[in-house]
Amino acid sequence: MIASFALLAPSMKSLPLGTAYAVWTGIGAVGALIVGIAVLGEQASAMRIVAALLIVSGLVLVKWSSPA
Repeated sequence: MIASFALLAPSMKSLPLGTAYAVWTGIGAVGALIVGIAVLGEQASAMRIVAALLIVSGLVLVKWSSPA
């Protein structure tokens, strides 16, 4: 978590706040899903995988739409 926050700060020098924060939270959400499936043995249903893909797709679109 400390490393994540430490990497957020320098990224905000070249990205708008909204884009940087969206990517930061999206990576956290998808990362938590992956850890839950891989480490904690949670179910990897098709719906959860599609949801993660939609999050990543949204992050890509936010980044593409940012001026930086």
